[in-house]
Amino acid sequence: MLIAVLSGFLLALIAPAVCAVSREWAGWTLALLPAALFAWFASYLPGVMADGAQVITYPWFPALDIQLSFLIDGLSLMFALLISGIGTFILIYAGGYLKGHPDIARFYVVMLAFMASMLGVVLSDNLISLFVFWELTSITSYLLIGFDHEDMNARRSALQGLFVTAAGGLALMAGLVMLGTITGSYALSDVLASETVLSEHPWFTPLLLCVLAGCFTKSAQVPFHFWLPNAMAAPTPVSAFLHSATMVKAGVYLLARLSPAMGDSELWTLLLSLFGGMTMFLGAFMAITHTGAKKLLAYSTIMALGTLVMLIGIGTHYAMVAFATFLIAHSLYKGALFMIAGILDHETGTKDVSEMGGLARLMPITAIFTVVAALSLAAVPPLLGFVGKELMFEAVLGAPVLGGLLIVLAVGAGVGVMVAAGVIAIKPFFGERRETPKHPHEAPVSMLAGPVVLASLSLLFGLALFIPEQALVGPVVTSLGGAADKVHLSLWHGINVPLMLSGLSLVIALAIFAFWSRLQPSLAILREAGGRFGPEAGYFRIMEWLTRIASWQTRVLQNGTMGNYLITLVMTTVLITGYTLLSQHGSTLRVPVPALDSGFAWSIALLMLVSALFASITRSRLGAVASMGVMGFSVALIFILFSAPDLGITQILVETLTVILLVLVLFRLPGFIRLSSPLERGRDIVVAIFAGVLMTLLILAATDLQFFDPISAEQVARSAPDAHGRNIVNVILVDFRALDTLGEIFVLALAAVGVYSMINLRAEDQRS
Repeated sequence: MLIAVLSGFLLALIAPAVCAVSREWAGWTLALLPAALFAWFASYLPGVMADGAQVITYPWFPALDIQLSFLIDGLSLMFALLISGIGTFILIYAGGYLKGHPDIARFYVVMLAFMASMLGVVLSDNLISLFVFWELTSITSYLLIGFDHEDMNARRSALQGLFVTAAGGLALMAGLVMLGTITGSYALSDVLASETVLSEHPWFTPLLLCVLAGCFTKSAQVPFHFWLPNAMAAPTPVSAFLHSATMVKAGVYLLARLSPAMGDSELWTLLLSLFGGMTMFLGAFMAITHTGAKKLLAYSTIMALGTLVMLIGIGTHYAMVAFATFLIAHSLYKGALFMIAGILDHETGTKDVSEMGGLARLMPITAIFTVVAALSLAAVPPLLGFVGKELMFEAVLGAPVLGGLLIVLAVGAGVGVMVAAGVIAIKPFFGERRETPKHPHEAPVSMLAGPVVLASLSLLFGLALFIPEQALVGPVVTSLGGAADKVHLSLWHGINVPLMLSGLSLVIALAIFAFWSRLQPSLAILREAGGRFGPEAGYFRIMEWLTRIASWQTRVLQNGTMGNYLITLVMTTVLITGYTLLSQHGSTLRVPVPALDSGFAWSIALLMLVSALFASITRSRLGAVASMGVMGFSVALIFILFSAPDLGITQILVETLTVILLVLVLFRLPGFIRLSSPLERGRDIVVAIFAGVLMTLLILAATDLQFFDPISAEQVARSAPDAHGRNIVNVILVDFRALDTLGEIFVLALAAVGVYSMINLRAEDQRS
């Protein structure tokens, strides 16, 4: 399993070489890997159907008890099959769509890494590895959306998607950490099997909000939906894969995965039902306001993502069956339709369906399978999309909260998506023939293979419902806490309320479709108003304010003046550390005053004070260096006074080298100049006093604290028998702290090299 998940990354490393050797067959060659993975994942289905979930574990960080584990059950297998199966056709399709593109090898590298990252998300059992793969999908999708990096729109859209999803990823990281802390395990299987009732924990609300923030941004839920349509700046193979089986469904996957552990909360049910329902309706409405094929399909994807989130929130048995069925149906028809949108763009030279017409005679195969996929999108029998929509209506009718509102939103979404399906299926292929920038003809086999297979599966699964019912939907429902034996898919349940709601949606959709072209000016006004006042406008305002804050910060804090940097760092440390010291330990703080019981000690202290003051006020470079040297040698005297001659000798050596180096450097610099005003010098004095007082208090207070038994007794006891040395300081430096001593030797050697270089440089200058 580890090799299967990481194989995409390994193939990405050699993808350029494969492209160089295979040339126009590179897509077919690279597609062999996801095809093999599809077959390998499918081999797990019988075992999962018979025995349930399996966990495969590999050691990752044994010292931290972190394992790299993979959870194999109905939910993860269904996603893995969709990713690898649709990914096979995406790679083949890309070979035809990007034929002759100079950067096609780079495309395959990132696409394979993207596919592997998504497989890691859906198969990971460890929360840490899941988050790592989660962020990898954000990074690789950023590279794919911005593939055409010379296009400003592509770069802007890629950054927008990255900022939104990465911000949600930070929230998700906090949520996963809280989840692992509450349950005591970072394994998803342990979290789902835990007896801890998450909804009763005081951290549940922040945990829930953090998880929802991560999942909603990833799966484009209101109000974070705006980045997904803009991601259509990516090449069509990216859009097809992104919308059908990969990144945007990552949030949906994680919500479904956590629903058995978190779904018993009323807040979970309310938030997912409400936001999912609003996203469903908004996506369907916005789809009919666009004439661009990819934008239209992008908003219909938002509708589908909202539907899936709403069904997870409802959480009933019908909702889980509808979730699995709708997810499979959407992946099949959306992958086909996006690839068909790319075919239309590739063959006609335009993305606008209102500029197309009469293409069925020139592109009959494309027309047939477009109609089949669009019928599944419109939920018309006997396609699988119809079964998913009927189950969705059934689940909404039994929703525990917001039942009436969800029914209205579901009918409205059904109307919008039927209109969108009619536009994508009828406008380009039927009616009067319209001239397009390019003379259209049937696409090559590499571009038709995916739409033909995926649309055919939509029809096959609708006619032979026992296939998805037993192999996919049943295991998924089981993994979500339901019972597979209660899963029954059927095209006909008699005349009931869901069927009447479908009929009502169809009648309204036909009426809107008849006037769709005439409604475009009004719909365009609504679309533009949403762009000016909607969430995307808020995103741009936030980015503008971030730029302003960054500009202010650069002017004030990062203006190139070293003095300002030092004052900012020192005062920040003083304020934060001083506040913590006084607020946490102010009432119990004891600062012992060391007893200087000899005149020699007082003399050293006085000498250090005088040298520090002289270094601060002198205008002589040599005097400043000499006074700093006096300070260093005074420290060496303190070491010697308190019976640490080894430290004293080391201090003398380091201080001697430092003084020599400073003298050589300072004599090559301009003389001291007063660049500061008296007020600024007064400020610097105050800052220095605060810093000095704080550090003195911290050091004196630290000497009075003893959290653990000192290790000095252990070192004294082991010095002679273990290290064969009676000079304890030497033993500590050479044996107990050998690496630290090695570092100090390296520093001394480096300083000596610097001094030697400066002396030689000065000697050469004098000779010249």
